[in-house]
Amino acid sequence: MIAVFVNCATVLIGSIVGLLFARKIPQKVTDSIQLACGLVSFVMGIQMAFKYQNVVYLALALILGGIVGTLLDIDGKILAFGKWLEKIFVKSGDFKGKAFPTSENSDQDPTFEVGHPKKNFAYAFLNASVLFCVGAMAIVGSFKAGIEKDYSIIFLKSVLDGFVSIGFAVAMGVGTAFSIITIFVYQGALTLLSVLIAPYVSEQMLAELTGSGGAIIILIGINLMGLKKVKTANYLPAVLFSVIFVLCEPLVKGLIF
Repeated sequence: MIAVFVNCATVLIGSIVGLLFARKIPQKVTDSIQLACGLVSFVMGIQMAFKYQNVVYLALALILGGIVGTLLDIDGKILAFGKWLEKIFVKSGDFKGKAFPTSENSDQDPTFEVGHPKKNFAYAFLNASVLFCVGAMAIVGSFKAGIEKDYSIIFLKSVLDGFVSIGFAVAMGVGTAFSIITIFVYQGALTLLSVLIAPYVSEQMLAELTGSGGAIIILIGINLMGLKKVKTANYLPAVLFSVIFVLCEPLVKGLIF
């Protein structure tokens, strides 16, 4: 679990650095940083998305995942959890200035104005959580840490996440720091369960997971750039569908042939 703690620590440190910088940064510079974070997320997502091996799996995973996520309102539930965290840890008036922005309308979803999303604790928590946990590095790194005691991948991911969290904290606020809760639960569970899960993980599964995860990160980029408001977390079930398709492929081939 040491690798998980390191990853959480780098994100927390990066977020604190970003929040401290945000105090001295004019709003127009903050907006440009948010646009840059969105663009980086978009490019990163495209690179990941093209790692897929079967475009049919990718298409079906996103379509079915979006339907299931919308029906379950996953995005709304994660935002509600983020708002609950805000009420517990960030009391109104405790933090003043741009370094510690809270939700302007705590009972409403984040909205867009003047081409960019308003700063919102729950929105920052949601996007940072998805970005830091969706991807092959989190899965493979957790497996290697749990089975082989090889922490190299998670340590590399930790460094990257730390730098990204600086930009996210400047652009979106203190909610970014609380994504360490999601990182701890998700990567911790993968590390502890790695011995049981590892036999079922193949190169094809990692490729399809990376593809669907990349598509979700593209949606984060679209959100951050203010192009369109997308309920990103509603597409998280696409990752699960990618796993199901790969696991079921041998059974389907057996029935056909």
